[in-house]
Amino acid sequence: MTRALDSLKGLFYKPRPLGAVVVALWVSVASAEVVSGAQLPDGSQKVGENRYRAPGDFEKTLEYYKSVYPTSAFPRRSIVNQPGVKALHIINPSGKNFEGLNIYESNDEVRIYVVPLQAVPAPTKPAKKPGDSKSGKRAR
Repeated sequence: MTRALDSLKGLFYKPRPLGAVVVALWVSVASAEVVSGAQLPDGSQKVGENRYRAPGDFEKTLEYYKSVYPTSAFPRRSIVNQPGVKALHIINPSGKNFEGLNIYESNDEVRIYVVPLQAVPAPTKPAKKPGDSKSGKRAR
């Protein structure tokens, strides 16, 4: 009887466990920092409240965010139209955890601002006039 393979290597082959591949992928994704639900590039440094310095240039940062937040699901809008300043706003359509991200470059430095959710004010009732009563007549 003839074998499909001419070599005996098939008898000694042991496939790599799937867990090693999953762990390798998990480590690469888990290394990104998440702040208020927004993902930041590796190596970002905090410079203020909700403000971070990106490690790369403006174009590299935009490429990172195109892979993390696709343009089809997360709309973008230009913020500033001035010479020497580039700025872009990424909208979070779900509205959970953060409203969006502002990415801007000024003085050869790229910064990221995580726009926090705005507190929704409680609805206010209109104030009653001093002479109003339930019957609609004014007291004299």
